[in-house]
Amino acid sequence: MTVSLRLIVALFLATLALPAWAAESVAVTSVRATATLVSDTDRIAAGTPFRVGLRLRMQPGWHTYWRNPGDAGIAPELNFALSDGPSAGAVAWPAPQRQPEGPLMTYGYSGEVLLAVPVSGPAHTVRLHASWLVCKEICVPEEGDFRLDLPGGPPAASREAPLFAAAEAAVPRPSPWSAQVGSDGTLTVSGAGISPAAVRDAWFIPALAGTVDGPAAQPLRVREESFSLALKPGQTFKADAALTGVLSVRDAGGQQTALAVSAAPGGPSAEPGLPLWRVIGFALLGGFILNLMPCVFPVLAVKAVGLAGLSGGARRQAVAHALSYTAGVVVTFMLVGAALLALRAAGDAAGWGFQFQSPAFVAGMTWVLFAVGLNLSGVYQVQMGTAGAGQSLVAQGGHAGSFFTGLLAVLVATPCTAPFMGIAIGAALAAGPVGLTMAVFVAMGFGLAAPYLVLAALPAFARVLPRPGRWMELVRQVLAFPMYAACAWLLWVMSQEAGSAGVVGTAAGLVLVGFVAWALGLGQRALSVRGRRIVHSAALAAALAALAVLSGIAASPAAPAGLAAEAGVERFSAERLQALRDEGRPVFVNMTAAWCVTCLVNERMALAQPPVQQGFAAHGVAYLMGDWTVQDAAITRFLHSHGRDGVPLYVLYLPGHATPVVLPQILTEAAVLAALERMDR
Repeated sequence: MTVSLRLIVALFLATLALPAWAAESVAVTSVRATATLVSDTDRIAAGTPFRVGLRLRMQPGWHTYWRNPGDAGIAPELNFALSDGPSAGAVAWPAPQRQPEGPLMTYGYSGEVLLAVPVSGPAHTVRLHASWLVCKEICVPEEGDFRLDLPGGPPAASREAPLFAAAEAAVPRPSPWSAQVGSDGTLTVSGAGISPAAVRDAWFIPALAGTVDGPAAQPLRVREESFSLALKPGQTFKADAALTGVLSVRDAGGQQTALAVSAAPGGPSAEPGLPLWRVIGFALLGGFILNLMPCVFPVLAVKAVGLAGLSGGARRQAVAHALSYTAGVVVTFMLVGAALLALRAAGDAAGWGFQFQSPAFVAGMTWVLFAVGLNLSGVYQVQMGTAGAGQSLVAQGGHAGSFFTGLLAVLVATPCTAPFMGIAIGAALAAGPVGLTMAVFVAMGFGLAAPYLVLAALPAFARVLPRPGRWMELVRQVLAFPMYAACAWLLWVMSQEAGSAGVVGTAAGLVLVGFVAWALGLGQRALSVRGRRIVHSAALAAALAALAVLSGIAASPAAPAGLAAEAGVERFSAERLQALRDEGRPVFVNMTAAWCVTCLVNERMALAQPPVQQGFAAHGVAYLMGDWTVQDAAITRFLHSHGRDGVPLYVLYLPGHATPVVLPQILTEAAVLAALERMDR
């Protein structure tokens, strides 16, 4: 055999031997899982560390466990034997998944997982004995012996190296935020960048079994620059020991991040939550007080005048229409609640009255209220269940009118925030389940509708009111003027939201709505069928033109909103607030909006009064105003951080006090001065 032939044969035999030096071992296979030992390198060199790991590929439906398996299961065990003297390090555990199993909670992996360990130096032979548990409806323990023989030479990434990169990316990274745990198990995380959009959902997995009750809910509460998880302590929880584990955070875009945290003991405990009966009670009371607000009172007054014309057998009809009105109110409140929940789920920062941040909605409401006023003034006769004549309640289709009157009452109520409403809405939307949120909105609906229900159901009410007569028509016409006043106010709101172009568009729509009402009234008085068709056609054309104007307003970019700031009032920003507090100055924060009637009344009757202005000056109070007329994410975050979902909100920060003073939503001069007096104590 020639030398060349011998060389070819030797190379061929060497090629046959290469599989023995592969970077993945022979597999241990069952019908449930396939396991191999893999390396991130094909060759090793002196002084160069490398990584090996157990690769588990499980069949669909099967899973294995993390280092803390939770309430059941066993963590995989890896026992390495290495040649040439190096040592194997600790397992780099990827972040686990929560795996509910009946009433239990376990933590582990499904699909594929790589449990990697570092090796300190060259080891030409790596042996591993591993055992693991795989579960589906049943649990089956499995084990295997594995071997890798790695040749010497310049290190080169193996075909399995990307598996190690992916496993390393799945290992929880150190948390950029500080964490504390209270004696009741409340985990509080603080740091820059925390917001409702950055922390849409979060959950904690403890490193040690028994420290946290796994199946228990972990209510999340997000504040400005911090959030908390109300964990339920487990049997081995110690109030004076750090709590370690994995914190998984999901943002509004669905991106999930796993963080390794060690929460120091001594953190704050959870704020005592309101009992359900108190939340529902606040919602009922807040809805009831809405009837006294300038937004809603004219609608209720019109309904009350309508009841005054009823007596005897018509009382049953009154109750029936009151129920239709109540249904309209409750259904609309539920729709508003569902819209808020949907916007929150989509990552939008919405709160009570959010629809008034849309210029198109403001224009549409202006036209609707103007049309109601023209009806009350007698320009046309479309009763819609709101007229003062008793016979309208028994007319065909009157129940639909009562239902839509309830809808209108809710829509015009949203610029107002009654006392107790903010607490109820905040408690419902903070972290409660969907059922609780909807129950709160239903309760507010019943609170708003309650006065009309009571008036309709009590026969004694008919004896108190004067007898029907011409006075009812007079009162009916007088009630048109609050509607016109509301239109004037909404025009001013439009000027704040969309500037002069928005006002011109809304005013043009008012002209068209007035023409429609005049044409309808003329048609109702016309004697001939042809005459009615002509005026009705003209009314339809004007209505279509109004819709075209409305679409133009909706498509136009909104002008920068801004309430006129008084002397010494600064625009709110979180950075400015923090800077003022760092200086040790007292700070008063006023969260308001142009469409918020309660806000405007409070500012005129309390904040603008000379004693309050003098008190601010005497104490050196910095005044920050946040304008929520149009959507502002920073203001929304501030509202959420104080458990509110709408304006007004008044917060006074006192030097040397960690907790600010939250003033009432219905503000008085005395309440502001009493809060300022705390600085003198």
